[in-house]
Amino acid sequence: MKKNNPLNIVTLILVMLCGIITVSTMNGCASAKKSVTAKSGVQLWGENCQRCHNTPSPSSFSPEQWETIGMHMQTRALLTESERDKIVAFLKNNK
Repeated sequence: MKKNNPLNIVTLILVMLCGIITVSTMNGCASAKKSVTAKSGVQLWGENCQRCHNTPSPSSFSPEQWETIGMHMQTRALLTESERDKIVAFLKNNK
């Protein structure tokens, strides 16, 4: 009969812990994404835009300029298309 090597047991435990952590993290992200889809444009604007800089007033730019700014900031702030659309709609409709 072969003896269990303590190193093998430790490795197995570490692999199992990594799997548990990965699954729990993925589930946490899924629930966070669901709550993001329920947020309004003004909420997303406040949470995402003000993280990095002072946000300008919605009347600071034209609707066309907000579209361009939204596309640029979507990439920089890692926003989804839906989040960008909600933020831009808020900015365009609140002049």
